[in-house]
Amino acid sequence: MSEVVRPAESVYNLLPRNEVQTPKPSRYMSKFRPVVLLEEKSVKDAMRTMGPAEVPIPSPNKYLKKHSKEPKLPDSKFPMSYGIDLWVNLYYFHSYFHVFSESQCSREAHSCTMRKPPVPTRADIPPMGIRTQRNFIKTVTALEVKPKPISVDSRKGHKQVLENSGLVPKYIKKKDYGEVPEYLLQRNEEEQRAQEEYDNYVKDQREQGAMKYLSDEERHAILEGLKKNWDQLHREYQGLSFVIDTMSKKSHKQRLEAAMKQLENDIQIFEKFKTIYIPKEH
Repeated sequence: MSEVVRPAESVYNLLPRNEVQTPKPSRYMSKFRPVVLLEEKSVKDAMRTMGPAEVPIPSPNKYLKKHSKEPKLPDSKFPMSYGIDLWVNLYYFHSYFHVFSESQCSREAHSCTMRKPPVPTRADIPPMGIRTQRNFIKTVTALEVKPKPISVDSRKGHKQVLENSGLVPKYIKKKDYGEVPEYLLQRNEEEQRAQEEYDNYVKDQREQGAMKYLSDEERHAILEGLKKNWDQLHREYQGLSFVIDTMSKKSHKQRLEAAMKQLENDIQIFEKFKTIYIPKEH
């Protein structure tokens, strides 16, 4: 049943009431809480001071030196000293390479007939005073390198090769200069062949009596009539209203434009071709 609704001021409100308190559930506590606290305390206490508890003090003799932290390369198998020994090693390397290149080696079997010379020692002295018989002056002067002619085409000194500048008359000296290209000759032949075929067709039609030749007087009369019709349509087109807002006005305008376009095509044909054939009326 629903509770009885009483007014705020009532005699019954003066009676003491027993307040019912709802018991609060206990807070959840994990069973792993003590273990976590011990682990956190052990880790935190180890670094309670700044840094580790005990740090080995470096020895004064092992101070930081220059290039001490760079990676060291392994020692070379064949060390080469500087100074005179460097030139000795280079000379023996050159002589060894020369002897090896002149040795008779079979490329098919990849084996040499001669043994390689022994490696020179540090005490060996290279031969001195060796001179080549090659004449470098004659070799350099044998090939004369002439500079390419240039042309200056601006007052600021812009240069370009004279051959590519267009000032050298090399195109007029070609063998086919001034001749008609082959593609133009071929095109003219095709046009001539098509004209001959058309003339033959017209001739056959005239012989059969199906075509009628249109004289110049008739052609001019038809041309004048076409132009007159076009003037009338153009005058009517100019007399249309400025605002075309109905379907009848739009359709009338489109009919006038189509008729004028057709008359323009007919006038162009009659002005372009002097010889015109029309079919005979049966």
